[in-house]
Amino acid sequence: MDSPSQQQRIVVGVSGSLNSLVALQRAGTEARLTGRRLLAVLVWRPCDTDPPPGTNGPPLKGTRTAAMRLLKNILNDAFAATDDTVPISGLVISGSAGRALVQIANKETDLLVIGGRHHGRLRRWRSRVAHYCLTHATCPVLTVPPPPLQLDLEALTRTKRLLGATAHDPLHTLHQPPLQRPAYTDTDQ
Repeated sequence: MDSPSQQQRIVVGVSGSLNSLVALQRAGTEARLTGRRLLAVLVWRPCDTDPPPGTNGPPLKGTRTAAMRLLKNILNDAFAATDDTVPISGLVISGSAGRALVQIANKETDLLVIGGRHHGRLRRWRSRVAHYCLTHATCPVLTVPPPPLQLDLEALTRTKRLLGATAHDPLHTLHQPPLQRPAYTDTDQ
């Protein structure tokens, strides 16, 4: 029979972003320290795979499969090298990230771990998922700050925008959106 701590869960939202990987690492540490089960949740949105407006093409196929593959790869990369006895499971769900995470972490004994974003000039949350979870969750929420590398990249991006990056600039090409959007998201829209 499971001990009471094994019945308690740590639910962590993952998307593959640097911020969510730091949250996953922290959730793993919390699970190790408390003996709780770890549930990694990747939320994907079907609307992200709809064909572009004005085209009659069918939606991209395999989005749920792609999301499951991504979650499996994230968990393998994060925990394969450790000899942890932390029970880890993954869940891929379709919907809005904030709502889905709050619905899954629905017990008072759960702990919801999410990647947070630093405050902007107006002291507002930049992450809608974090804001939603903090205002709607019925369990404790641990918001993990972004790593210094992410803050440095964001500052560099803002500076490049202010200076008007050119097309020949190698840093400009690093910030170009991918040609194909992923079948998952970590923000509510």
